[in-house]
Amino acid sequence: MWMSVDRKSAVPMTRQLYGRIREEILSGRLHPGARLPSSRELASRLQISRNVVLEAYDLLYAEGFLAPKQGDGTYVASGAAFTGPARKAPPVVEKVTMGYDCPPGVINFRAGTPNLKMFPTKLWLQMVKEVLLLPPEEMFAYGHPEGRQELRQAICEYVVSQREVVCHPEQIVITAGTTQAIGIACHLLIGKRLDVVLEDPITRDIQLIVKSHGAILHAVPVDSDGMRTAELPLPLNPTFVYATPSHQFPIGGTMPIQRRIELLRYAETTGAFIIEDDYDSEFRFDGPPLSSLHGLHPDRVVYIGTFSKTLCPAIRIGYLILPPQLIGLGRSRKWQSDLHNEVTSQLALARFIRLGHYLRHVTRMRKHYQQKRNDMAVTLTQRFGTRMEILGSATGLHLVARFPGCEFTQHFFAATEAAGARFYPVATHAMKLGTHRDELLLGYGNISSEEIRVGLAILAKHLDHYRRVPAPS
Repeated sequence: MWMSVDRKSAVPMTRQLYGRIREEILSGRLHPGARLPSSRELASRLQISRNVVLEAYDLLYAEGFLAPKQGDGTYVASGAAFTGPARKAPPVVEKVTMGYDCPPGVINFRAGTPNLKMFPTKLWLQMVKEVLLLPPEEMFAYGHPEGRQELRQAICEYVVSQREVVCHPEQIVITAGTTQAIGIACHLLIGKRLDVVLEDPITRDIQLIVKSHGAILHAVPVDSDGMRTAELPLPLNPTFVYATPSHQFPIGGTMPIQRRIELLRYAETTGAFIIEDDYDSEFRFDGPPLSSLHGLHPDRVVYIGTFSKTLCPAIRIGYLILPPQLIGLGRSRKWQSDLHNEVTSQLALARFIRLGHYLRHVTRMRKHYQQKRNDMAVTLTQRFGTRMEILGSATGLHLVARFPGCEFTQHFFAATEAAGARFYPVATHAMKLGTHRDELLLGYGNISSEEIRVGLAILAKHLDHYRRVPAPS
């Protein structure tokens, strides 16, 4: 048996020696019954400490690679050879980008990211410090899958008073954001009935999540009033309809009461549930936030909320409000998913809401984003005038700019990014291929007013060139 150790390696010599002997046994080069040198002999041969050899042998004994014979040395155990399948080249993984990989120095017009610099860091740290002083059995033990009672109570009081939701804390399940909430809802509702109705366009993430649960997707187009409920498919009996009535993503429409009632009647007629994603509802600029759909028919609506846009995405706290018949199944699914959310953030957020800090922060941020919206709209109008139409600017952290006659391509987006600004096409989220190709999704939540002006100047320059020179196919 020939081997060596590398004294300059960052891998400890014990692990090196263990690994080399292990590989010889697995490959069959050291066959069952072969006698290994004594620890003293091997240490002398390799010019290393005998303790290194003893520790390596102990690891091999513990894993069953070696078998001692009383008074007769150390031998390779039987049944320890295994070559396994041939090693393959690393798989090619499709790159998934949501805009988080934007290079430094490039103005990122990604939608859905709040102003991270305005996160109330000091207040949040104060909340965290206060909850960490609670008894250890309160803070560090396993929790319930539905989340801490303190947070569910605080959320319940908030949505009842601010969003006209009709619920009890027992109906709330705390999730790791909207994504997990959608996954749990899909698991609860998609079974024998596979048909699901979605707005079109709608976040591509939602399309992928719903489809991954085996659903058959049916698209209903949207306009400035949200989903066109007159086009809901009949005689289809979907398991649920996914809607964002307070702020449709990405087009930005809000659903009037007539369409809300029509949607609820459709759900009653077909036996479907409605999943209400209350996306960006807090940030409505041209009047108070609209009431939720949930309050009109609590037994038919599954309500999803999150703190990713109002506070920050990193906290990873969202919530489901479930009709009574789904509460037990919802808690069970959450338990199967990840047992429960991290406790410190739950208790800190509960305290943050209960003391009034959350509502004050939302009010402050609404004014801030309204100014950003105004800056974006004014700059767009100055740059493009009647060549462009603004959609969905009344609510949220983004708006849509439509440029009639344009068809944005990857070549165009690569060129603007090389010039210093990254833009996003609405067409990425369209279920019906070939639609919305003249629309850009412009997020303003996490960029400054100066960046808005500079970025739109880049857009204007490239758009003028793009109109004159067709992009290569």
